[in-house]
Amino acid sequence: MNLGSASVGLTRLARGAANFVDLQWTLTVRALRRVAPLARGRLLDVGCGDKPYLEIFRPFVSEYLGVEHEASFNATASAGQSRGPDVLYDGKRLPFLDAEFDTVLCVQTLEHTPDPQALVHELARVLRRDGRLLLMAPFSFRLHEEPHDYFRYTPHGLRVLCANAGLELERCEPLGSLWSLLGHKLNSYLALNVTRAGGLAQRLDKLGHEAKQHQSPRFWLVPPVAASMFGVSLAARLLDRVAVDETESLGFLVVARHRG
Repeated sequence: MNLGSASVGLTRLARGAANFVDLQWTLTVRALRRVAPLARGRLLDVGCGDKPYLEIFRPFVSEYLGVEHEASFNATASAGQSRGPDVLYDGKRLPFLDAEFDTVLCVQTLEHTPDPQALVHELARVLRRDGRLLLMAPFSFRLHEEPHDYFRYTPHGLRVLCANAGLELERCEPLGSLWSLLGHKLNSYLALNVTRAGGLAQRLDKLGHEAKQHQSPRFWLVPPVAASMFGVSLAARLLDRVAVDETESLGFLVVARHRG
């Protein structure tokens, strides 16, 4: 095996390990894979970053278009990536005509707008009749992308936002339960505060929506902390299966239809 192949193999292994301990990522991908078959036609990903969900939806849609708020996106680690947004806008009115898309995807973006109802109205405006909105928003999550981190959402609040925009709620699913919530918070603390591994995480395609991390990692802490994070992640996954608490969640996934 040459050095290039070995490097690629190690990078894949590191990314796989990072995805396993990242409970929020695991739950997000699992939820989006469940609803991806509902997507069709032209899909607009609002707040797309570097399009981490493209491969999940590509088999079900004819076009995948990403849009980002220009000012906030340019301050993130994803800026300049080869697979970023197709369109940048001012954060007020989406630069598309009414009813241009069959599917609108919006993942972990609603908390970053100071007027969430206005954004949901925009998501509904660009949807065709009977088109679907796939929306994910946090319920309990650390402060991030500051200072543009404004709200957290309950399923009841999301239902009201959708109804006010003329969208009919079809389903609302929690992202994990109490144990994945606690596990994610603990692992985030261990990774970001104890080992200061934010920069390493960004090299593994994590924290793309946050500003570029420049702290030097505490490499001597990585082995014991990584082992602890694996244990936390495994325990959280098991406990979420046997001791569900429906009042706790990292966030919620909403599927809503535009009845026109």
